[in-house]
Amino acid sequence: MSPVTRKALTALGLAAVALSAWGCGALDRDGTGHDGRRDPLSERAADGEAKPTTARPRLPRCPRGAANCRRAGGRVIYVEPVDADGEGDAHLVLASREAITAPGVTVVDLEPRVRPARLPRVGDWVGAAGPVYPGSHGQRQIEATRLRVRRASDPPRRGRGRR
Repeated sequence: MSPVTRKALTALGLAAVALSAWGCGALDRDGTGHDGRRDPLSERAADGEAKPTTARPRLPRCPRGAANCRRAGGRVIYVEPVDADGEGDAHLVLASREAITAPGVTVVDLEPRVRPARLPRVGDWVGAAGPVYPGSHGQRQIEATRLRVRRASDPPRRGRGRR
């Protein structure tokens, strides 16, 4: 098995474990885990609904007239800073409601022209838009033409400014 295949399968496996723990009630109703500690990623409102401590960035829009364009957003759960093919692109694996690659998972391909100077880290929020193409292992992934990043430590921005 190639190192790239191993990394992709590891990322998908970690995503599946994280999503299954979340979906199977790893948190009690009061927002604490089974060990009694509070969930650091959310706070509970009076009605019991989880409210994220850092808001998701608005998803970028697909360019007008772009064929096969999709947009997705979510928290980064894996970063591949350098692709094995040597082209200089990076890949992000997102825990995403849009589920373009697999249930609960979206892979985003960042070509050098879209790649930010500092890649997002695990836990950061990312929104991406671009055409969906098969990756080197046949998986569906977004080849990002537009990208928005909100660092996990950044406060949510107010107003309509672009990022």
